[in-house]
Amino acid sequence: MTQMALVIDLNVCVGCQACVTSCKEWNTSGESGSLADFNPYDADPSGTFFNRVQTFEAGSFPDAETIHFPKSCLHCEDPPCVPVCPTGASYKRKEDGLVLVDFDRCIGCKYCAWACPYGARELDEARREMTKCTLCVDRIHDEHLSERDRQPACVLACPTSARLFGDIHDPESVVSKAIEERGGYQLMPEWNTRPANHYLPRIPTTSAVGCGSDACTCGTANAAFDEPASEAASEPANEPASEPASEPASEPSSPEQQMERGELRLVSMATRMERITR
Repeated sequence: MTQMALVIDLNVCVGCQACVTSCKEWNTSGESGSLADFNPYDADPSGTFFNRVQTFEAGSFPDAETIHFPKSCLHCEDPPCVPVCPTGASYKRKEDGLVLVDFDRCIGCKYCAWACPYGARELDEARREMTKCTLCVDRIHDEHLSERDRQPACVLACPTSARLFGDIHDPESVVSKAIEERGGYQLMPEWNTRPANHYLPRIPTTSAVGCGSDACTCGTANAAFDEPASEAASEPANEPASEPASEPASEPSSPEQQMERGELRLVSMATRMERITR
């Protein structure tokens, strides 16, 4: 059986929210709309979104990371939301494996939301109907669109190509190859729902720059500043010179000349300049 799904690459998702806004725009004007937004920006926001991106921090300085985790309906192959629906409004299609909602049958009882372990179901408060991601079913099967455009709105909007779309049961599809080659995994497999959507694991990274990292050169630079300006200055004071000076000592160089020759240490430059200008 065909099973259409998303594969999300957590390595390249930048949390730009393009998938969220494009999903909202397409679905609120399509077969699922309009999607209510009573309080989208206040302290207690209320709105219907099929796709959300959660952002959190992991690790500690200097190896702290910001992780963006997109989440929507996973279109499980064994969806627990379907058998609990008392009216049969929630169903799974055989032709593409999508889990959908028949709005004409939905009574907004929230049984499907309680059964879903991923929190993917949302009640549209204006229509009193349960809603969820449809993988843009009204778009992916539209023969009037070009082959490229027959993808979910979130996939087309992603600027970093973090979202892939295809049939995970087709071994030659781009999603199946990505899962096999990069160790794609399912979210919370212990629930035995067999989520169709997969995630490509994030590769841990370390800081390339900054104090405390392996690339930090602060300690090396400071040590260089504290070293004598020349090798002659580090020689023992009681060692006689090889030849007596035949010419009188020249006048001391200016700070600018010493800086050009690299003889002036940065730690003392400010003090010497202050003395000269007094």
